[in-house]
Formats: sequence, structure tokens, C-alpha cells
Amino acid sequence: MLPLPEGEFDAYLFDCDGTIADSMPVHHQAWLRALEEYGAEFGEELFYAWGGRTPASVIADLNARQGLTMPADAVNERRERFFEELLPGVRAVPEVLEHIEAAYGKVPFAVVSGSGRESVTASLKALGLLDRFDVMVCAEDYVNGKPDPECFLTAAKLLNVAPERCVVFEDTDFGMQAAAAAGMAAVRVPPPWQRHSSKIN
Repeated sequence: MLPLPEGEFDAYLFDCDGTIADSMPVHHQAWLRALEEYGAEFGEELFYAWGGRTPASVIADLNARQGLTMPADAVNERRERFFEELLPGVRAVPEVLEHIEAAYGKVPFAVVSGSGRESVTASLKALGLLDRFDVMVCAEDYVNGKPDPECFLTAAKLLNVAPERCVVFEDTDFGMQAAAAAGMAAVRVPPPWQRHSSKIN
């Protein structure tokens, strides 16, 4: 089990993709398929570096970098559709699932994601975990995406728990920065290539 930071916590806040759901490789495939007709490139290294960002901000930056004018809503709808087609292959991250099972019913849980509510709901339903979470904070629920702390502070407020009494589970640099900016302790979830090896460093 991934070790928790020192201290007592009154709420657990979980990112979804790459944290609860081992879905980042599937998301990358969905992105590639959605971007294909526009000739946009989104390599694996950049995809993981931008993990935790909202789809709209990703599309805007890809447009700026590559001189494109992709329509954000249309690209995102295509990406969502491809992701749902690929979703049956997604599994839960075992080391995070252990924490969910161990603490469920003892402290409230929130999902705090840069993805849209429809995508997050579909992922959690596919994993049989949707009923575990008291609160969902998704891309539609805040203005400033990670690394801004707004999403985590929104979740703490909805749970009525002080930020310093929350612990965050995250797999991305942007997510870890957002948790720190919110004044929350955090657990770093290793990326797939570390989790899928025989030993977690």
C-alpha cells in the first residue's frame, strides 16, 4: 500500500485518471484518434507532462504550438466518444484501490478531476466505484485548472473539511502542485511504467 503522509486526515481527495483508474494509456489513444483528422501531434511524453490539465487548455496549447485552429468542443466530444469505446479495458490502480477499500465509510471521499463529469462518471461506473464518492469536482465545476488549487479547495468546501485536514492522491506534477498550493498533504501515485514493474520505488 502507498504510504500516507504523517498526520490525521478527515477527507481523502482522489484524482481520477491515472490515480483511481489506470486510464492514462487509454486516454492517450483517444486523444490520438480525436486529433488525427486535424493532423495534430500529441506525443506520449508531452501527454504525460500535461496530465491533470483540462481538455480545453490542452487543445488551445496544441493549436498555438502547431499553428492549428481545432475547435475545442468538437475535438473534445470526439475524444470522449473514443474514450468510452476503449473504456472496457480500463482497470483500477491496485495501490489506490487498497486505500479506497481500507478507508471507505471512515472518512468522506471526493474525486477531483480535470476531466469532464461524463468521462469521470463513466470511468468510476466501469470500475464499480461510483458509489464510494461523496463529492465529484470535475472540469465543469471550477475555472482555473491544476496546478491552481481551486479544484481541491472546492472539494474541501463541499465536504466541509478544512484543507489542511485533507490528503490528496495524485499522479501528475500539476496535481501535486495544486495540492501543495491548497495546503494539503499528498500521496504521489507512480506512473504506469513504474507500477507495472515488479517493484515500486
